Amino acid sequence: MARIFGLGAVLLGAPAVLAQQDTQSAELQRADVALRGAVAKAVRPPLGDVYESLSRTVRFRQVALAPGGQRVAWVETGTENGARNGGSAIQVLDLGEPGAKPFRVTVCLGSTACNESSLTWSPDGTRLAFLSDAGLGGPQQLYVAEVSDGPARKLTAFPTGATSPEWAPDGDSVAVLVMQGAGAEHAKGPTGPASRETGVVQEAYPVRRAAVVSVKDGAHRFVTPEHLYVFEYAWSPDSDTLAITASLPPGDANWWVAKLHAVDVASGRARVLHSPKWAMAEPTWSPDGKHVAFIEGLMSDQGSNGGDVYVVPAAGGKARNVTPGMKATATSLSWVAPGRLVFGAQARGESALAAVDPVKGGVSILWQGPERISAGGAVGASLSKDGALSAAVRESFTRAPDVWVGPVGDWKAITRHNADVKLPVGAVRSVTWKSDGLDVQGWLMAPPTVPVGSARAPMVTSIHGGPAAAILPGFHPQALLLTSQGYYVFFPNARGSFGQGAEFAQANRRDFGYGDLRDVMAGVDAVLASEPVDPTRLGVTGWSYGGYMTMWTVTQTQRFRAAVAGAGISNWQSYYGTNRIDTWMLPYFGASVYDDPDVYTRSSPINFVKLVRTPTLLLHGERDVEVPASQSYEFFKALKALGQKTQLVVYEDEGHHIRKLDHQWDRTRRMVEWFDTHLPPPNLPGTKVAAPLR
Repeated sequence: MARIFGLGAVLLGAPAVLAQQDTQSAELQRADVALRGAVAKAVRPPLGDVYESLSRTVRFRQVALAPGGQRVAWVETGTENGARNGGSAIQVLDLGEPGAKPFRVTVCLGSTACNESSLTWSPDGTRLAFLSDAGLGGPQQLYVAEVSDGPARKLTAFPTGATSPEWAPDGDSVAVLVMQGAGAEHAKGPTGPASRETGVVQEAYPVRRAAVVSVKDGAHRFVTPEHLYVFEYAWSPDSDTLAITASLPPGDANWWVAKLHAVDVASGRARVLHSPKWAMAEPTWSPDGKHVAFIEGLMSDQGSNGGDVYVVPAAGGKARNVTPGMKATATSLSWVAPGRLVFGAQARGESALAAVDPVKGGVSILWQGPERISAGGAVGASLSKDGALSAAVRESFTRAPDVWVGPVGDWKAITRHNADVKLPVGAVRSVTWKSDGLDVQGWLMAPPTVPVGSARAPMVTSIHGGPAAAILPGFHPQALLLTSQGYYVFFPNARGSFGQGAEFAQANRRDFGYGDLRDVMAGVDAVLASEPVDPTRLGVTGWSYGGYMTMWTVTQTQRFRAAVAGAGISNWQSYYGTNRIDTWMLPYFGASVYDDPDVYTRSSPINFVKLVRTPTLLLHGERDVEVPASQSYEFFKALKALGQKTQLVVYEDEGHHIRKLDHQWDRTRRMVEWFDTHLPPPNLPGTKVAAPLR
């Protein structure tokens, strides 16, 4: 049986072809052995040492610029101030004082591990609201601090805590989101570990509502309807209205069908402003309060925003796409002037900041570069109210993150926590290639020491999750661990990825695994044609949709000699009925599994599992409801029954994301050891070397 990928036939089950015996002289053999040993020694530091070194890198969860641009605050982890032992620290810098040093704003004292986050400035930039667990490890509550003087004041005591604070433009109150109802205390979101269900299930769901909290005395009232689950919101300039994205519960499942509403803060009455065709995110008011902008597009994951920029009248009316045909993906929004919407974007594997006139249209690129910039979430920056100043966390494949401030594109570093960190990676380049007539892009990371002469290095192809996402040049610890051990790492942004516009992001609908795998394999061939990569020592890995693609890949080709699939999907039919976020699948598959089972069948790895010959490691969180662990069990059982090399590791009490530090290390160690075992160094001269299977 053969499957045509557009780059030649991939023959499944074909026997290995042996290369002719090397006829080097004994002297050349000894020299070659010595050279290989020297290279191996240079590029193989102890994995545990590299992991420990990378773990000490300071991370930044958020950066927030005051509206007037006079101060900047950020949340850091991995520093002193009690943050090294699992907490986080808020730092504030006065930008108007030359030589000023950052100072900490906190509820906690001494070395107590305090979890503090979610910064929002008062309109005058003199007060900072944030969330803190006060070092108790429980739900976070809302606090407000006068940044120039005085301790932080606690404003809320919600049993389930608060999230997403936003200061009202009038300066009198702060809004937060609060979970209410059955199971609210256990709600962890779609990626967190799910609570165990017993008894009668799915009878009632918690609802997340917006509450307005008085800064003066902490008094609060809920202002959104009891029946709506609120995902995001934004204050109108006059503080009278909230624009919210919301749906009926369950919230984990229905983000993909959320609508844009306007909620009158005084009465709590809600009216629908827009019912999108695709998913939507980032509601943002115009300065005059007459319009609301948002991002709409095909999105596969809550929080992974991407699409075109739309504008709808706040009084009601039809929404307009103001970036039609844009060959990039908008990810965040800031409306800084009546005729100027600034948005973060992904553009062919790079980060960008752009602007569009919401009336006249026309996108202008303000800055673009081979790195990742963010204010703590999607690509973008925290802007002053007039857009003249910006703050962002900047990072790349070769530079660890730090906080930078300045006019867009003219930033200066204000932290240097990681300035001296030397990452274990060599040259990094963008790779472009053609596949089925499409222009496809990816990134290739080289190890610190590359092979010389005829020597060749192994390569791991890492397929991103989503699929509506993309790999940008950022701080990628797992990839760095592989490069430190002498591996090339290839990140393809195949069709279905962000970065090349709506048409490209939608190009894998009703075609999971087919066109996107052709893109991946064409990219692998492009790398092999130009880099010292050993075609007999190729590995493949991925998590979530990347885990699915890894499972799918080993059923379609034997070119990869080892695979590590994390939180992957082996059977779209059984997955549909067991996950708790199935709404995301409808725009991708075009119908439910009950109405069109064939489209799910044709893309399920389990239906081709008898063709697998690749040793495959499977990793999964025990309480993952976004991709239930049963998906890995299905694939594991089939591989075991068919006599293929495999192993399944399930991490106790973990969800879709592996969060416990010991589990993260175990996952990393197992991945590298699996590739080391099944992609060993080539045999010495004078022995037979297996050629790649086609």
